Amino acid sequence: MTPYLIGITALVLMASIVISPRIRTIEGFYRGYSETGIAPSLWTLVLSQVTTWIFARSLMTAAILGFYYGIAGALAYAAYYFSFVTGGAIINHLRFKHGYDNVQGFLSAKFGATGAGMYNFVVILRLLSEVFANLIVVGEIFGLKGSLEYFSAMLAIGVITVGYSSMGGLRASLRTDVLQSVLVIALVVILFIAMLFNPAFDLGAVFNSSPDIKSPGWVLLVVAGLQVWSYPLHDPVMMDRGFLADQETTKKSFLHAAWISIVCILMFALLGVFAGLNNLESEGMMDALTRLFGQPIMAVFSVALIISALSTLDSTFSSASKLVVKDMKLLPETMMSGRIVMVAFLIVGGLFLLWDSKDLYAAVAVSGTLSMFLLPIIVFCIWGNRDVALWPVVVTFVVTVFGGITYITESSNYTTWMFDLFGYEHKYSKLLIICITITIVGFVSFALGLKEKERNIKQRNLG
Repeated sequence: MTPYLIGITALVLMASIVISPRIRTIEGFYRGYSETGIAPSLWTLVLSQVTTWIFARSLMTAAILGFYYGIAGALAYAAYYFSFVTGGAIINHLRFKHGYDNVQGFLSAKFGATGAGMYNFVVILRLLSEVFANLIVVGEIFGLKGSLEYFSAMLAIGVITVGYSSMGGLRASLRTDVLQSVLVIALVVILFIAMLFNPAFDLGAVFNSSPDIKSPGWVLLVVAGLQVWSYPLHDPVMMDRGFLADQETTKKSFLHAAWISIVCILMFALLGVFAGLNNLESEGMMDALTRLFGQPIMAVFSVALIISALSTLDSTFSSASKLVVKDMKLLPETMMSGRIVMVAFLIVGGLFLLWDSKDLYAAVAVSGTLSMFLLPIIVFCIWGNRDVALWPVVVTFVVTVFGGITYITESSNYTTWMFDLFGYEHKYSKLLIICITITIVGFVSFALGLKEKERNIKQRNLG
């Protein structure tokens, strides 16, 4: 199957290179505008949002959660895609109520360089995690971990993606996203139909695949319900696409991206549920799916992962260049600066691959936890338009970082103090405790940190 995968991957890469525009303007490179200054259309934004969030690692995670935890795991991961709805609401207030053209501008005005700096730290980790998470999936498709094929595939995909991304920046990402999104959606539909017509498929069994209300899948669904409010704000790929078009187009793009993404991720997650219901003793998900579907359908499975990895990588590189050059203003605002940043993120993201895989997967999962320091900022400042002191932000950030580190060490079994303290062994139960703690600390500290005039207004309203 590998020669066919190499051939198909090469065709998709060549098509991406061909349709990538050679941008000659700063606005095109960093804001995705055409050479004549026209903003991206509605469906360009929708398809770009969809394919950059349905990335390779997310597809695998959705299927794995379905495999181990049944329908609960599938629904839990799909719930994160409600982030498009909350993200659209965040963008609408930042742009059209507060009048800012990026997140950093708002945070700097409210909390100075410290507030923006903490946000940038979380965003950089998010972007780096997307680089190595997608490269890992590509490597595992083409070879065993640590093999020549494994590293060669990752290197080839990373270098070529940076190559065409550097030619056109965000404009190139948007153009290639349309092609890649259509392909990924089509492949997911093919896989879903193949599952529906498989003799072993039982819809009733799928719906009853998570009978235990204490299942980790249901616990993760509650975690998603807490994280989904802040998750979109820490994702620069989503946020960048919210600052490109007019208000109506932007609002529609987020809503359409929400339902399309939820449907697609559910269809893919159900493949994992199907495999879990029909796996033999000690059989892994991929082995079960290969036995149930055969090699041709599994080739479709692999191609979907590869294309989704490409789409996310080019979007990650364009967002990284915008973050460092335009938002953080660390380099001169030139296209060459953006290209240097893209290469740097590929190199640094690649270096993370030297870590143990289980630690990398934990690091990817912790992204949503780190975003939770933004939740009280969203509620109090972005949506509530309240003025809050800096110290609550710092307190919430410190607690969130500690929570993220705790989740990594606990899920990788380096520490067990949460089990000793609370009696919960599964990592998702521990994650729920961490998220609840962060939420309580954040809201209490922000309520106490309301500036004096805000306190007076609140007291008068209570009176």
